[in-house]
Formats: sequence, C-alpha cells, structure tokens
Amino acid sequence: MPSPIDKIAIIGTGVIGSGWTLRLLAKKKEIYVFEPSIKQKKFLLDEIKRTTKSLKNFYKISTISTKKLYFKKTIRDAVKDVDLIQENVPENEKIKKKIVKEISKWSKPNAIIASSSSGLLPSRIQSACKNPARFIIAHPFNPVYLLPLVEIVKGEKTKLDFIKKSEIFYRSLGMIPLIVKKEVEGYLSDRLQESMWRESLHIINENIASTDDLDKAIIHGPGLRWSLMGTFLTFHLAGGKQGMRHMLNQFGPSLKLPWTKLKAPKLTKKLSNRIIKGTKKQSKGKSIKELTTIRDNFLIDLLKLKNKYKI
Repeated sequence: MPSPIDKIAIIGTGVIGSGWTLRLLAKKKEIYVFEPSIKQKKFLLDEIKRTTKSLKNFYKISTISTKKLYFKKTIRDAVKDVDLIQENVPENEKIKKKIVKEISKWSKPNAIIASSSSGLLPSRIQSACKNPARFIIAHPFNPVYLLPLVEIVKGEKTKLDFIKKSEIFYRSLGMIPLIVKKEVEGYLSDRLQESMWRESLHIINENIASTDDLDKAIIHGPGLRWSLMGTFLTFHLAGGKQGMRHMLNQFGPSLKLPWTKLKAPKLTKKLSNRIIKGTKKQSKGKSIKELTTIRDNFLIDLLKLKNKYKI
C-alpha cells in the first residue's frame, strides 16, 4: 500500500540517521537533514558514496540521486514542512526529550515524530512533546538501509491512527514493522539480544570460553536457523511429530537446571498453552515434515552463500 508520506526530516546523521537517509534516498523520498556536526555531515556523504553500488543492486534501481536531499541549518527549517520526522540523537532520555520538544514546536501539528531509540520508554520521551498523540518509537536495525525490521512502540498518549499511518509508511520503504503490544524498556529484539549478551559476559568472566568460541557457537549453529524460523518455530520442530507440545513436556524440566544465569519463569499450563497456540499459528497449517523440508532447503542455500563471504 502506498504511503502519502513523502517529505521526511532526519535529525542527526550518525550511523542510524545516515542509514535511514540511505534507505529514503533509495526510495526517492524528499529528505531534509539537520546535523550541526560537520564531521557527521561528511560521514553521511561518505556513506552515500560507499553504499551506492550496493543500494542500486539491492533496490534494483539505476541510480541514487541526491537532488532531493537538503541540509538545513536549524531544526525549524528541517521539520516545518515535512510529514514525518525521524529523530536519531544520542540514546539519552534528557537529550531526546529536549530535541523532541523542539521538533514538536516547529513541525506541523499532525506530522509524525518517530524516535529511533533502541530502548527508552516512549511515554517518558513524549511527555515533552507538543501534541504527543503523534509520537512513536520506530526502532530500526543496523544497517538500516538493508535490514527490514522496525519496531514500532506507542506511548501512553500515542493515538492508534498515527501507529497505522507509520506502519503503512515503513512498509512502503520495504520494511517489516513489528508493532510492540506494550511499551517496555529495550522493546523486543534488543531484550533478546541483551539476554544472550549478559549470559556471554558471565561465561567469559568465568573463563569457560573465549569470545571466538561463543561467536562460533552461534554462527555455525542456531544462528543459521534463526534467520529463517526464530526460536519458537525452531523448538517446534525439535518436538518431532507432536511439535511444541512434546518439546515442552520433554525439555520443560531443563528450565530448572543451571544452564543460564537468568532465572526462568515457571512453565505453567497457561504459559505452555500460549506457546503451543502461538507456534501452531506460525506454522500456517504446515506439518512438521513440510516445515523441516523448508528449513533444510533454506539452510543449504544459506550455507552456500555463507561460504562465499568468509571473514
């Protein structure tokens, strides 16, 4: 579905802000940039040069034009006429509130203000926003110009209409919006990554393995499967013909074993049913056998590709 949002302001051109700009350029949007740092402005221009070949190949376009890329000297000039503002200042609540307050002062009343925050609560940031109903978190993943996921998180005062408009917009950029049901620090993906990161730090601290060992444990094992199925569908297949139901009965008791520094929740009947129901829905009517074949074919292709790009 096409989005009426065509004019976008980018506030801050670090790694994330530049990544947004590259994706928007590939989608031929009109972009207004505010970046007070000459160094960061140069970084963006260098990134455009560095990625042009990859972007043309990825988006199947003949050229990356900067004719509709405008640098503005003030936030006011950058945001006054746009439909959506993507804020990318440092991950500091005080700084973000200050910038969002200024953005909301000069932008159109119904222009969406989207923060690229990777973990701060939207309700706290939007408290400084004029017309906070239009404020959302739109958390992307690096590199923004390639990875499709964007987590959309609403605050207490965000209205559903702006969530829907933003979802349509990000889909028009070729992204996959994931609407987070409840605001929570770290949102979804970063919380999952953080749990692995913390466990990894414990393992390193106790001299159980090296950083290389831990990276290999993911790269050559579950990481390959996760790029297709994620944790739940992977474990659904581990249960054989009965899927997740058998997997929980078989391996549920291991939650009580000291396999992690994280304390697991009690595997209640309610939690089990929620997991079983969820994986059944994910399977979309496909049998374990069908899902296994899809996984195997994917892994064969992925391993061939992986062997082409060795570090």
